This record gives sequence, C-alpha cells and structure tokens, in this order.
Amino acid sequence: MNYTTQMDAARKGIVTKELQAVAEKEHMAVEKLMELVAGGKVAIPANKNHTCLDPNGIGNALKTKINVNLGTSKDCLNMDAELEKVHAAEAMGAEAIMDLSSFGDTRTFRRKLTAECKATLGTVPIYDAIVYYNKPLNEITSQEWLDVARMHAEDGVDFMTIHCGINKSTAARFQKAGRLTNIVSRGGSLIFSWMAMTGNENPFYEHFDELLDICREHDVTLSLGDACRPGCIEDASDICQLEELMVLGELTQRAWDKDVQVIIEGPGHMPLDQIEANVRIQQSVCKGAPFYVLGPLVTDVAPGYDHITSAIGGAIAATYGVSFLCYVTPAEHLRLPTLEDMKEGIIAAKIAAHAADIAKGIPGAKDWDKAMSTARKELDWEKMFQLAIDPEKARRYREESTPEHADTCTMCGKMCAVRNMNKILNGEFVDVI
Repeated sequence: MNYTTQMDAARKGIVTKELQAVAEKEHMAVEKLMELVAGGKVAIPANKNHTCLDPNGIGNALKTKINVNLGTSKDCLNMDAELEKVHAAEAMGAEAIMDLSSFGDTRTFRRKLTAECKATLGTVPIYDAIVYYNKPLNEITSQEWLDVARMHAEDGVDFMTIHCGINKSTAARFQKAGRLTNIVSRGGSLIFSWMAMTGNENPFYEHFDELLDICREHDVTLSLGDACRPGCIEDASDICQLEELMVLGELTQRAWDKDVQVIIEGPGHMPLDQIEANVRIQQSVCKGAPFYVLGPLVTDVAPGYDHITSAIGGAIAATYGVSFLCYVTPAEHLRLPTLEDMKEGIIAAKIAAHAADIAKGIPGAKDWDKAMSTARKELDWEKMFQLAIDPEKARRYREESTPEHADTCTMCGKMCAVRNMNKILNGEFVDVI
C-alpha cells in the first residue's frame, strides 16, 4: 500500500476501497468525501487487520451513525450472551459495536469479533489493562498501558477510546471544582486514580506521539475520551469539562499532523438548553472533527427509561452537528443490559439519529418517511410493517388487537379518518356505524 491511514490516502488522492464503499452508501461524490476525510471532518474507522469490515463514515455531512456498547463484566461473565447481542445489533443495523469487556478471556472475545463482525469495532484498552495484567492499579507501568493499546490495534479494532485529556492540569482543576458527581467515566476514573496513586502524568498524554504511531501503523481511529464528561445535569458545561475539551482540541491537531483519524467524545448528562452550545464549542475547538456523544441524557431522574432521556438529547445534539450517537439502554445506571434492553436502546438511538438526519437535510432521509406515509394513506398494513423501524413490534401490536374491519385499527374502527377520506374523495359512501 502507498498509504498508512484512510486520512493519509485521502490526502494523497488515493481512493481506498473503504472510501469508495462509504461514498456509495452515502450517495456522495468520491471527490467530496475524500476532501472531508483529508480534512478530518469525516472519519472512516478501518483497521487494516479487520478484514471482514463493512466500513462506515462518521461525520456531520453523513448519516448519523449509532454505536452499541456490550461486553462482559465480573458479575456477568457470559460471552455467548454477549455474542448473541453482537449478532442482534448487526441485524438491527447498528453501524458500530464497542466491546467494553472487563473480565474473562477478553482477547479471545475481541479477536472473534474482528474475525466475524462486519460492524465498525471499538474498544477501551484502559479497561482491558486491568484484566490483562491482573495486578494492583498503581503497579501498572506507563509502558504497559501503551502496550495494551498496541495489542488492541494488532487485534484489529477500528477505533479505540482513550482518555488522553485528563492530564495533571485537568486533574488539578477537577479537584478544585467541587463537582456533584465527580468523574463518572470508567476509563477516566481509572486513569485519574492511577495518576493520584503514582504521582505520574497520564501516560497516554505524556506519550501521545507513541500512541499516534500505534494508530498510524494499524490505521486505528483515535476516539479521544472525555474523562470529565458530566455525570449529572448539575455538572454540565462546567470548567472541568471545558478545560479537558481544550486539551482534546490540541491533541486532535497533533493526531491529524500524523494522518491519524480522530473522533471526539462528548457528554454525558446535559440540560436541553445547553446542548447546541456544547456542540458549537466542540466544533470550534476541535476544528470540525466528528463528535461522538453518550446521549446526552437530558434529565437524571429516569432510571429504567434512560433510553428515552438519551434519545431526546441525541436527536437535538445530532441536529446541531453530532455525527455519532452511543446508545443508552433502559438498564443504564442499573445493571448490565440484557438482549431486550439492548434492542430497546438501539431502536431509541436509531429514532434519534433518523430524526436528526431529517432536520439536517441529509439526502434521502425524508424518503423513508414519505414511503411510510404513502403506505398509511393506502392502508397498506404489510408495507407499513416492512418500513417500520421495528417491524416485529409493529406487526405484533397489530396482531394483538384485531379490528372488525381489515382497513381499520381498533383505535378508530370505521371512524378512521384515513379510511373515510379515501372513500369520500373517491366518491364512495362513508358508513361509520
């Protein structure tokens, strides 16, 4: 190959098979997409070792993508169940899957994913370091942290979330800020704790150039994690979050200088009225790099329903420029999600993403809705089921409540406005009794 990364190829005018595939999916001219990738505005995560990848582009000019988190934990160590979730997520159209496994034979699981899963694959090496070394946190060396990132890159993951922005300066600011929920990022809390116990600088910040070399060698997209994302609406847009964002902006340019693609992670919990401003600030500070958000969750009081609070925030965030939504399940804050929890989280995220694509004017986004509306006008139930974002649920609801007349449903019966307007405009008699 005459290039190292997708960004490097784009800058050299080389049309990779991944770029070609994404351009076709997005109905975008190859030249335009190449310009966006070269400038860092679009990322195409595509590790050279992930040979079965069906690539997707992530960026504001493209369709909003969703990510599904899964993986084992010490309390729920069932890799077969997690693999079932992987296959279900792929079948439901999730563009990306993050393996957040923190217990068990994580490398075997990860390699199975990169060998079989066509979705874009992400990991958080910081979690895996705890599993891999199996020793006290403070005894892990700076080089060992980096070695785990290298292992993940070699295993074929397409993007890695690494919390590089929580350096000594950021950490000192956090300690003075008096946050309500402190640091809620798992990876961020681990690095902060390691720094506090060892007195050392964040190894991923201190040795950022080495991390970039790893990413460049294998063409791994660097997802710059937000250790200081707000864990409640009270902490939203505080000085900790914003100072870390400034660091991430600096690191973004350093990555681009080495042809490494970047995604910026964002909040978190956030009131509705702060979402637009946060997106605008990120776009400015990080020069238009793709923005990846968890939610944001717009209220803190809905455990069991956080897929809804997340979808509300996600739709708004994506409307203003977020390009990648991490799903949130009803189990958020409560437990490891089940397969059913995962399905609900995916549907909620897909609704948010599609709603935002309509608002952003993404080409073709409204065509789906027009087709559904046409099917409704024609009372074509089978077509409606086929077009539904969740066909199984739509079909099941219909079957669970069968109307007397096939051209109606049990809500309105013969008073159905669609049925009666079709009849009257066609010159037919309208019988509502």
